[in-house]
Amino acid sequence: MTRDEEIAARVAEVRGRIAAAARRAGRDPESVTLVAVTKTRPAEDLLAAWRAGVTHFGENRVQEAESKFPSVPPGGVRHLIGPVQSNKAARAARIADVVQTVDSPDLARRLDRAAEGKRLAVFLEVLLGDESTKAGVTPADLPRLVEAVRGFPSLDLRGLMAIPPPGDTRPYFQTLRQLAEVESLQELSMGMSDDFEVAIEEGATTVRIGSALFGARPA
Repeated sequence: MTRDEEIAARVAEVRGRIAAAARRAGRDPESVTLVAVTKTRPAEDLLAAWRAGVTHFGENRVQEAESKFPSVPPGGVRHLIGPVQSNKAARAARIADVVQTVDSPDLARRLDRAAEGKRLAVFLEVLLGDESTKAGVTPADLPRLVEAVRGFPSLDLRGLMAIPPPGDTRPYFQTLRQLAEVESLQELSMGMSDDFEVAIEEGATTVRIGSALFGARPA
């Protein structure tokens, strides 16, 4: 089996699992966006996923995105899904169509200023667990951030994003959905290779999948 065939088979399997989870929740499978996470993967893998029908691609780091996002064919959507340092906000705004990790008014302001006339889609990353190593706005500070981001003309606030602590992630997904409902936000980016079906059952509209599409990352 060629690498293209392997990735195409994995894409088909993941799409089948997405559809089944959506149906269990009484949802249209088309309401769930699959973002292929290509961090540490070669551009050839990205293009193989594209040929298999994937159109959304995610990178964690701005520097890697700068080297790989130019390979995304026209019509593809480029997501930054890792923390964006303030000093890299301008670069992030230039190369991405979606920034999923806005966690402060200052970062939002920098992205808005650097968007240069384009409408940049953003999600707000919420810190749901007591993990000091992870980025994100606290639930208590979320309303203030929502209000700030809605005031920036170049930012299109889509919804919330989270990376829950490992283990039973369902309660965290439920919390994120409830926070989005309070703020009248329609989209939820939650769920990765090991828990995306649970995330879809709890309302995810975007899932971020890496190893289930491309295999385990090299050590």
